[in-house]
Amino acid sequence: MSSLTIQTPELGEGGALIERHWQELARSRRLYTAVAILFLAFALGGSLWFANASNSGKFFDRLPHVFDFIGDLVPRDTLEVWRAMFDRASPYYDGSLKYDYPEGRYYITQSLYIPEYFYKMAETLNIALAATIIGFLFGGVLSFFAARNMMPNPWVRGAARRVMEVLRAFPEIVLAGFFLAILSLGPIPAMIAVSIHTIGALGKLYFEVIENADMKADEGLRAVGASWIERVWFGMVPQVMPNFVSYFLLRLEINVRASTIIGAVGGGGIGEQLRLSISRGHEAKTLAIVLLLFITIIAVDNLSAFLRRKLVGDQAFQAVA
Repeated sequence: MSSLTIQTPELGEGGALIERHWQELARSRRLYTAVAILFLAFALGGSLWFANASNSGKFFDRLPHVFDFIGDLVPRDTLEVWRAMFDRASPYYDGSLKYDYPEGRYYITQSLYIPEYFYKMAETLNIALAATIIGFLFGGVLSFFAARNMMPNPWVRGAARRVMEVLRAFPEIVLAGFFLAILSLGPIPAMIAVSIHTIGALGKLYFEVIENADMKADEGLRAVGASWIERVWFGMVPQVMPNFVSYFLLRLEINVRASTIIGAVGGGGIGEQLRLSISRGHEAKTLAIVLLLFITIIAVDNLSAFLRRKLVGDQAFQAVA
């Protein structure tokens, strides 16, 4: 039985040229990858050296103790976490702030109360919701002036885009620090800071949605003499509103986290309580707030995902075969 020999056909002059070109590109790609990895390794090493020097040479010495903080958060009694969350009296109360859980109650009647952390969490959610609604309204209006297919005037379009770029140029925490210095501590400066950033962020997302919209309805309205406002309201808004609301819900999730962070620097809400409990070393209070934050963010994420699915449709979430 003779063995079969498979012969590879020789490449012609054109094929050989293509093969050599491909080999050169592959060698160049491998070289660039190696250079990039070396650069990243050098940058990482330099960053660690700078961190060690900035930390009085104790950065590497303290690395073995990085998880000590987590160990310090373990309370003396597991039930203390639930007592702190629901403002129940602690058997370990000694007159200090560490175990004064009932002191934070918000009484509705003489016997009915809202636990402190639930009240603060509701305050954080209110900041995020109000800021997202403001961003939705103003960002939505600006987006129609920034969209190329709805605003042919380049000066108006450019001005609208520049305004949105300025509004989202600074993080919420920077804006919050500015307004907290002017308006003092509280939830109002936090809401203004988150609103400003949300207007710029949602405005950009919205005008991109508008530019990708079908213009047939707009052409029909223009043919019958409709005004610009009528073209926007009757021709564009109905088809872009599902995506607008979807981005609104997505931004609401982001703003809940942003409002929590801003609360830690004086913006009110649950973030302020978290900062105080950590700085004072109150283990049960810290874990109670972290657990409540975790549950709330998961609930908001799942609720917004459910609403987006209902608005956009299940077909948008199905994998393409």
